[in-house]
Amino acid sequence: MTYTPTVQKTIELLQTLVGFDTTSRESNLGLIEYVRDHLQALGIPVRLSYDAEKRKANLFATVGDPKARGIVLCGHTDVVPVDGQAWNTDPFKAHIADGKIYGRGAVDMKGYIAASLAMLPAFINSDLKQPLNIGLTYDEEVGCIGVQTLIRDLAEAGIHPAGCFVGEPTGMQVMTGHKGMRVTRCRVRGLEAHSSMAPEAVSAIEYAARLIEKIRTMALQIQKDGPFDPMFKIAHGTMQTGVIHGGTAPNIVAKDCEFIFDCRTLPQGNSDALIQQIQEHAEMLKVEMRKFSADADISFETISNSAPLATPEDAPITYLGTSLVKNNLLGRVSFATDAGWLHKAGIPCVVVGPGDIAVAHKPNEYIEISQLEQCLGFMDRLRDRMTQEVLLK
Repeated sequence: MTYTPTVQKTIELLQTLVGFDTTSRESNLGLIEYVRDHLQALGIPVRLSYDAEKRKANLFATVGDPKARGIVLCGHTDVVPVDGQAWNTDPFKAHIADGKIYGRGAVDMKGYIAASLAMLPAFINSDLKQPLNIGLTYDEEVGCIGVQTLIRDLAEAGIHPAGCFVGEPTGMQVMTGHKGMRVTRCRVRGLEAHSSMAPEAVSAIEYAARLIEKIRTMALQIQKDGPFDPMFKIAHGTMQTGVIHGGTAPNIVAKDCEFIFDCRTLPQGNSDALIQQIQEHAEMLKVEMRKFSADADISFETISNSAPLATPEDAPITYLGTSLVKNNLLGRVSFATDAGWLHKAGIPCVVVGPGDIAVAHKPNEYIEISQLEQCLGFMDRLRDRMTQEVLLK
């Protein structure tokens, strides 16, 4: 198959990007430094912002006046693990077959990043009326963590983008919203004893179970009473407990138990209020527990907190997105993205990118080359429009 030079360059860049194992538990610096060097070779200034351990970094680059308000093409560099998955090929070596590129991260979302990088020479050689920015983040998959560092870095540098396209796989359809996702760990400390003396002990497992039942009851109430948004496949918020560990032996009343639950809230929902309800219930349980042990306790820790997204249908970024994809269809995605925090920071966002989210996170993940071609068309139309006028102010 013969492709245009830009499509071929996108394929080559994607093959390189897939080759970096950027699973969230690993460093992403190999990929980031590769992109940094690639951009600097093109004469594009780059700034990096690091996590506390300097193991991971965000990248932000600008084509044009760095002081002006630009349009951002944003993607995350981390990928989910391949552990236990039955891949037909090496997940970190891109494989091309039947018009598809296979590899971990091919669709989520290194394909979009590769297309963005492949288009940069065209943007450089155009007389842009406002700058184009490239934003790459770390640890999106574990709670949109890196983007919060990036936002702080941009604010400190006095950089205020005018709008952003977050390129998660949407089949190149503009998505204006998604739910927020908050993941919380609860630790329960009881009083252990021989199981024959259970009435004089405090079972951490049993009190954890009572809290889990509270979460389940709240989830059913939300399912019944809403709020609702029919644009989502699941039109209401959700709550569920996904992990639990506790106890040491069947004949010992458990001293410790911990569980992890998540809340996925509509943009008009409030995860703080939900967590507060659970904490208030925990305070009631602690009164019971401390009748037997002053050391009994229940504590909560936020593991991750991804902000929801609700961009108005009549927002300039929405109009721009639909004009570039050449259709007026709008939707919501069921997964959280970096767009939530960017939008909350005052950077208007929509989610639009190549590929199908249904094949992400699975063995033999792939992106269709035809989707990359559509994405490149979107970016080329953006480039053309940016030579004519300031699109977002």
